[in-house]
Amino acid sequence: MNRRTGRHWRQATGGRAPLPKPELSGRYLSLEERLRIADLHLTGVGVRVIAGQVGRSAATISRELTRGGSKTGPRARTRYAPYAAQKQAELRGRRPKASKFDHPELASLVQAKLCVKWSPEQISDHLASAFPDRQEMRVSPETIYRALYVQGRGHLRADLHQHLRTGRAIRRPRRPAAKNSGKIPNMIMLSERPAEVADRAVPGHWEGDLILGSNCRSAIATLVERQTRFTMLVHLPGDHSAITVREGLLAAIKTLPVQLAKTLTWDQGTELAQHRQITLATKMAIYFCDPHSPWQRGTNENTNGLLRQYFPKGTDLATHSPERLLEVATELNNRPRKTLCGITPAQAMQRLLSNLQKPIVASTT
Repeated sequence: MNRRTGRHWRQATGGRAPLPKPELSGRYLSLEERLRIADLHLTGVGVRVIAGQVGRSAATISRELTRGGSKTGPRARTRYAPYAAQKQAELRGRRPKASKFDHPELASLVQAKLCVKWSPEQISDHLASAFPDRQEMRVSPETIYRALYVQGRGHLRADLHQHLRTGRAIRRPRRPAAKNSGKIPNMIMLSERPAEVADRAVPGHWEGDLILGSNCRSAIATLVERQTRFTMLVHLPGDHSAITVREGLLAAIKTLPVQLAKTLTWDQGTELAQHRQITLATKMAIYFCDPHSPWQRGTNENTNGLLRQYFPKGTDLATHSPERLLEVATELNNRPRKTLCGITPAQAMQRLLSNLQKPIVASTT
């Protein structure tokens, strides 16, 4: 090599020869592949043809053309700059990456929502709708989970994991919980339930269950309306026998308009052995799920999981007054739901009640 080149190397590296650039993993596009993509793209061939020529999937080529396209000019959608795309890829691959929560406004808002027990997915959806034009205020649910589970990835408080539904500081595999069930006379099974219940198009169909306290000595009954996800909590003083549950459900159901008290779906727990008396008093048909089939009451199972943030397992639920149950139900019903297109169950129920109160005007011919 030229002596001048060697002198420049010694000055730049302190006497050490420069190390070659590390080779990229085969899972990433190389500069040669990007140049090949640019040449083929200029000829006007399609994405699948380019993918076959380069030896990559069509999805990879499509993302690369979208991500590496020019941002200016009348042909911004069709131009592709391979050298600029390679430089962007190298910049994206640098580690360590800056945390999204280096932005103090974003970190503060996420912490505030976590403190009122919003889930990371609800927070992410809320930020997307509240700040549509501010990319720095957008964060994915996975980024929030990582900031909570892996300290050092973000600048969120270390104790915020306590506000998650599980309350865990680490991720654990989900294990199905077995539930003992007893034989109940005169059960009407889920297979006989009207078909209109399944598609949630008609309101007034509910799912119910008990959440149990320590040693199964105390309980709270939960009712969830399938269309609006509106939740009602039933206070069970003393015990959760069939008679106590019957009286609690009767008091709750009688507060509903007749149009919103059509059916109730329950599991095969013996606490609902008095289901015939409930049906006679309220005209609400009660259907029972198959054994060990919690997915047949999926809405209620999900709601019970949310309620465990307020009523952790292993605690005495008898200490909670009816006023406290109403407070929890109100807070839960004011959380936005993705399945309701971002509105809250309370808003969905209010719309439903408003529609029920509208007078029907007869048409004239």
